[in-house]
Amino acid sequence: MQRPLPSGKPLFELQQEDDNTLTVVLHGRADITTAPTLIRQLPASVPSDQRIQQLKVDFARVTQFDDYGAMVVLRLVQILQLTHDQLSFVNLAEDHEKTLALVDFGQPDCRIPSHKSGNLIIQLGDATISIFRGGAFFIEFIGAMVFSLLRVFRRPRSFRAGDTIAYMKTTGVDALPVVGLITFLLGLIMAFMSSLQLSQFGANLYVASLVSLAMVSELGPIMTAIVVAGRSGSAYAAEISTMKISEEIDALVVMGFDPNVFLVLPRVVAAMVVVPLLTVFASIFAVAGGLVIGVLMLNLSPGAYINQSLDALTLFEVMWGLSKSVVFALLIALTGCFRGMQARGGAAAVGSAATSAVVTSIFLIILFDSVFAVIRSYW
Repeated sequence: MQRPLPSGKPLFELQQEDDNTLTVVLHGRADITTAPTLIRQLPASVPSDQRIQQLKVDFARVTQFDDYGAMVVLRLVQILQLTHDQLSFVNLAEDHEKTLALVDFGQPDCRIPSHKSGNLIIQLGDATISIFRGGAFFIEFIGAMVFSLLRVFRRPRSFRAGDTIAYMKTTGVDALPVVGLITFLLGLIMAFMSSLQLSQFGANLYVASLVSLAMVSELGPIMTAIVVAGRSGSAYAAEISTMKISEEIDALVVMGFDPNVFLVLPRVVAAMVVVPLLTVFASIFAVAGGLVIGVLMLNLSPGAYINQSLDALTLFEVMWGLSKSVVFALLIALTGCFRGMQARGGAAAVGSAATSAVVTSIFLIILFDSVFAVIRSYW
């Protein structure tokens, strides 16, 4: 059965292998020019008196295929009420597969069937290969970053200062309210819990020392980094992965732009500048939260609480916390950009990149904080 265009060329052909299997052979163009006609004619041509349990789409005669053609297949699957196990593709070229991935047949009832074996050994091998590929890509990414830095040092004007300032605003200024609120409440909780023990010994004044030391050297940098990782690190990954999937990064390369200088370096520099400043504000808000408990519950004067906090802090503690925040910022920015550059596939890859960036960043923050703790123990 064939349905021709007004020009006489057939759009598709239906082949009935048996009562339950239907093969749709697409002809010529299956793109924006023919999609409206296909959506009207193709479902109407499917026999309505029988239940189709297996659908095959043959791409052997397709000359042009885009996301509109993929939407035709998606519409046919929905009308026939098939699951992903009942859909298969024949003679699928690589460019056709990429186009189908852009549409992302992610719904439970309409997605590209997975042909991965359920064998545990095969899955373990596939995961191992993916890890090695990720490691190789990471080494390539770091190497490209080094060469991009050298290029910027040779030509400082190539650095995009305007984009860096914009990212400083989104990463730092826009994150200040949530960082301030979280650290204020954290300082308040720490002061309250520590006062329950210290008040038994008449050492209420040392609540200020505990809060200030803990926040400035340890909890302040960690909490700030975790908030930035969840807020900005995921945004970096989502933005870059979207550009990667839509081939905007490939367009930058074709036009002669270095994607690392254009996209990665401004984000890295912006994070390394503003995260230490956010850490300073986080420590201030935490001390303010402890001050509320000290004044309202411990009968301390604001002057005594602030003086005790300043006496407990040293320049080393402040610089130690700031140095940790710089390292955390570098980890967050590089991880977010790396996961974005690593993205492959359709829309689901954007969510996967953002999720992976947050999880990896938090893991690295905790890991490097433990390294800092070991270094300080031998300082």
